[in-house]
Amino acid sequence: MSHPDVLFVSYQDTLKLLSSESAMKICEDVYRMHARGSVVFSKPPSFKIDIAEGFNNHWHVKGTLLKDIPVTGVRLYNYYDDGKRNTVGTLDCTRYILLSDPRTGHALAIVDEHLVYGMRSAAAAVIPCKWLGPVSPKILGLVGAGAMCTSTMRCLLTLYEFEEIRVTSRRREAREAFAAEWANTLGIRVTPIERIEDVVRDADIAVGGTTSSEVMTREAWLKPGAVFISLARREFEPEGWVKVDKVVIDSWEMNYLMPFFKQMVDSGIFSRDKLHGEIHEIVAGTKPGRERADERILIHTTGLVTQDVAISHYLYEQAKARGMGISLPAARVPA
Repeated sequence: MSHPDVLFVSYQDTLKLLSSESAMKICEDVYRMHARGSVVFSKPPSFKIDIAEGFNNHWHVKGTLLKDIPVTGVRLYNYYDDGKRNTVGTLDCTRYILLSDPRTGHALAIVDEHLVYGMRSAAAAVIPCKWLGPVSPKILGLVGAGAMCTSTMRCLLTLYEFEEIRVTSRRREAREAFAAEWANTLGIRVTPIERIEDVVRDADIAVGGTTSSEVMTREAWLKPGAVFISLARREFEPEGWVKVDKVVIDSWEMNYLMPFFKQMVDSGIFSRDKLHGEIHEIVAGTKPGRERADERILIHTTGLVTQDVAISHYLYEQAKARGMGISLPAARVPA
């Protein structure tokens, strides 16, 4: 056989193979790859097809080469968003990562990305808390009760022991169900709260992870020493970016591709000289982490395809070693 068959790793397989701890280790390793300059992005870094009228359909494609592994990967996803219903984080949207060997061009795997997306988003945003987080946080605030905030909570629980978790969401039944489930699972107080302000005030760490395009959290609600983790769009008010003590993001280049961030920069609300650093600089130690106990710190991530591909490669290797996945026949000349 001149080249390998292609391994399909299903969503069900990823659930058995990926833990929060593994995702966080991989994301930290990839930040160090960024610091070493051993990652290559596609040009352009993001390709999109957005068709609103009649479809409300959105295609995104991103690619990267990770020299240190080595592996090449292309991430593609397709979701529905009409302003009322958004399937970007649900299981019924399209999400796959295609992996190949950059030394030969041979296809290696097709990995379902539904779990990877949520776990990477959470792990990549939580990792910088190792350098930027409060010393001993007791209260965690969650703005959102969906998969994104749940994954972030799981990752934070690998670093901290909280005394209370406060959660809000648009639907009362959703936040109450979340509180009941996790109070029982964790054995700590989990409080469902109606107002976002009441979740964020007094929280040592607060997380914004909704699908809304509206501003969710105000800078004035952050207490001294708090960290706010912004996972999407306009979770944190633009005017507040210059009022906190430190702003750390995953990538200036990738964030500038996002309309809300580009508008914030182009309008003069925020600029690169006001940025404390990118996360890989904090991880590598070229920029300092928390320097005072009372610093209010904003961590904002838009997502790096490098981490998606690295996690997917890990899942491919794990599935192959355990005899999991479905083998798809590669293209070969008929006998």
